[in-house]
Amino acid sequence: MCGIAGFITSQNYNLSGEMEQFLAAMSNAIKHRGPDDDGSWSDAEAGVWLGHRRLSILDLSSTGHQPMRSASGRYMIAFNGEIYNHLSLRQEIEAAGEAPSWRGHSDTETLLQGFDFWGIQGTVERAVGMFTFAVWDRQKVTLTLGRDRLGEKPLYYGWQGVGDSAVFLFGSELKALRQHPAFENNINRGAISLQLRHNCIPAPYSIYEGISKLLPGSLLSVSQQQPEPRVWTYWSVAEVAKSGIANVFSGSDQQAVDNLESLLKDSVSKQMVADVPLGAFLSGGVDSSTIVALMQAQSLHRVKTFTIGFNEEGYNEAAHAKMVAQHLGTDHTELYVTAEQARSVIPFLANLYDEPFSDSSQIPTFLVSQLAQQHVSVSLSGDAGDELFCGYNRYQVTANLWRKLATVPRPLRKLVSRGLTSVSPPTLDRLATTLSRFMPGSALFANAGGKLHKGAEVLSSQSAHDLYLGLVSHWTDLDSVVIRGQEPPTLLTGNLPNLSGLDDVQRMMAFDMMTYLPDDILTKVDRAAMGVSLETRVPFLDHRLVEFAWKLPQSLKLRDGKSKWALRQVLYRHVPKALIERPKMGFGVPIDSWLRGPLRDWAEDLLSEARLKQEGFFNSGPIRQKWDEHLSGRRNWQHQLWDVLMFQGWLEKNK
Repeated sequence: MCGIAGFITSQNYNLSGEMEQFLAAMSNAIKHRGPDDDGSWSDAEAGVWLGHRRLSILDLSSTGHQPMRSASGRYMIAFNGEIYNHLSLRQEIEAAGEAPSWRGHSDTETLLQGFDFWGIQGTVERAVGMFTFAVWDRQKVTLTLGRDRLGEKPLYYGWQGVGDSAVFLFGSELKALRQHPAFENNINRGAISLQLRHNCIPAPYSIYEGISKLLPGSLLSVSQQQPEPRVWTYWSVAEVAKSGIANVFSGSDQQAVDNLESLLKDSVSKQMVADVPLGAFLSGGVDSSTIVALMQAQSLHRVKTFTIGFNEEGYNEAAHAKMVAQHLGTDHTELYVTAEQARSVIPFLANLYDEPFSDSSQIPTFLVSQLAQQHVSVSLSGDAGDELFCGYNRYQVTANLWRKLATVPRPLRKLVSRGLTSVSPPTLDRLATTLSRFMPGSALFANAGGKLHKGAEVLSSQSAHDLYLGLVSHWTDLDSVVIRGQEPPTLLTGNLPNLSGLDDVQRMMAFDMMTYLPDDILTKVDRAAMGVSLETRVPFLDHRLVEFAWKLPQSLKLRDGKSKWALRQVLYRHVPKALIERPKMGFGVPIDSWLRGPLRDWAEDLLSEARLKQEGFFNSGPIRQKWDEHLSGRRNWQHQLWDVLMFQGWLEKNK
């Protein structure tokens, strides 16, 4: 795993020796992504500079040094990621008689030879892996940027400056782009609105005007002759979902589970290849337990597993993870952290995430990454199981609720909504606790007040998609909160993809895979892990597995109110059902109580009316109202307040 950075200049840009200094500053800003080696390459006459920071995982020798030139001399690449099937690609090239005299065994060299043989897109379409890259075509005098299918690895880009001073910047993180003197540092107010709604800034937007994120499954080309970036898609979740639904798996349940296990084993096996120590995150839930079980089944040694524990009730999965680890026989490391230790991470979040990001599970994610990095250089994770196998509670809420809601007149639903929100969450919690003593399924009553208030907010939805958007939104009255923050269209609003043939739940799963997964989950894991120079891999995101999962009938994902049915059957071949069957628990920290207690002074300073007015990004009224209601205990506004606080913390570090 590595970091890349660079730029191309406009045709008449001043070609001074300062360019190398600019490139070095950009690369050094992301040294944490690649502390083992650094490299640079430039062609001043062509106006291109490529920088690379290396975290050595495969081919630790100097033959893996980057930027790397292709054997033909046509291509020069700065590559970040892993190509898990690169050895089979080499075999194809060799069988066709197109192999060079290989210099080493890195996947970067394989990619370059593929570019010579199949072209850039042809190679990417054959590759199984996670990656971003910047490749300079010396023949076409063109820069091509690429990003993996599901968006595991990040890539920012954009022109800054005007006329002869214009520079096209790109890099793995925004902090690299900020090092170039052409960077303009203009905050995108529309992106603030997006962050308050989604707790992250969805691609293609970034917090800065003129700087974009390359969308997953996309390629981009740009040159001095063609300065307007041309972006196109080589793989699409929407198309894969529609194709899967139209070509549903027709075998038996047993055959489906067998095929799923085979694909998972292959993905896990390929992602266990490394020339450095490797392990896995383990929460004890279905997804991470499945990955660890298949790792241990294919390993001659005890797999190293890592879990963070908390003493706060309702936030600790460490005990469950330990039982799974003991059953599988892994070399398990757990670390119980205090609330003070967890809160000590907060001052570093703005620099770690580089733009406002407010999924509060960023804190334990960083802590478990920090723990793992003390023992290994690569860690596998169970991310994406929820999106693939219908794991989120909101899927069942939609399936069960919308059919009923649609039959009730909307004015009546609005009336019920007002009635529910008139009762405070703590009161509803107490009522739910009383009822749970007399009714089965008591797990459904956990955090009942918050859930009922969230549900009340979406009762007036006009469609299933409207309901879904409400469920995944934090702030909704954005015009009243962000000053001049017109919310730009996203895949969930003005730029809806064609998902014909999918039912309401399948559409939600597809939207999550296109938005929530890359923009929130994968961003959270990438920045937290790379911030401590740890490579993470996600076996569920092997695109062949993704394509198969979309072919599975919905009954193999959601059955009798139980999510991930087929995946659970794979897991139960390795781990007793009794160790897994328990209510789903998020990977979070008690932000709600922290804001009323030890974080109160810190938050009060960032949310002060005078400060908000002076900075000029937020109207203080709605924010102060939520802050007062939260402090009083009348409402739990932890998510909305954390959104604002993370922007404020970022702004303080990046003024």
